[in-house]
Amino acid sequence: MLNQFSRTELLFGKDKMHMIFASKIAVFGIGGVGGYAVEALARSGAGRLDLFDDDKICLTNLNRQLHATRKNIGGYKVDAAKERILDINPDAEVNAYKIFYTPETSAQVDLSQYDYIIDAIDTVSGKIELAVKAGECGTALISSMGAGNKFDASAFQVADIYGTSICPLAKVMRRELRKRGIAKLKVVYSREPPAAPLFDISEEHCDINCACTARINTSRRQIPGSNAFVPAAAGLIIAGEVIKDLTKLNILQEME
Repeated sequence: MLNQFSRTELLFGKDKMHMIFASKIAVFGIGGVGGYAVEALARSGAGRLDLFDDDKICLTNLNRQLHATRKNIGGYKVDAAKERILDINPDAEVNAYKIFYTPETSAQVDLSQYDYIIDAIDTVSGKIELAVKAGECGTALISSMGAGNKFDASAFQVADIYGTSICPLAKVMRRELRKRGIAKLKVVYSREPPAAPLFDISEEHCDINCACTARINTSRRQIPGSNAFVPAAAGLIIAGEVIKDLTKLNILQEME
């Protein structure tokens, strides 16, 4: 009987589709990268998804975040993403957690329950904490490096963190993870040098209909530029890596 995943099953087969549906996946950060990763997982048949983000949808998110539309400005990103997932697959089990993952809040989340974790958050302290905690419990983790201030969606690569170069965020992560004895971390990163924004909007204020995050301290850092295609590319690559790892899919072997 045909269903929404019949075309995917033609490539993966029933057994791998069952593996995807049964796997429990946590996604931290439901923004430009994480939102596309979640969408691709849902459309690949992922049946158990936990979403973590305490941010609300802002007018300035509409240029790149899949779930962001005019009608849901001010709503929580995890709620909008959950609604989309269940529209795609009503049989999915989706939990939306309004948590900003940091070393201070990490105790609220048991990472050992997951088959795979996606790190799509943009704070170094949270990313490091995820890497440390996932390593302690042996849960697979893939982490997104910087996607802001970039133009080239084709410049992304999948690598171990210690094999990265050029990306400023990856440089910081290499240093901090080495201090903590983390031997490896799978990442998606761009080899494109980040561009400088043409002007600074950090001192501008949103109007009453916009729900910008209070976490952006505009007095201390410049808001990065972004577009519709670079974060999306990173999110889709991450989702593909998760599916391949969960199913042990080897594309070349499958084609032989």
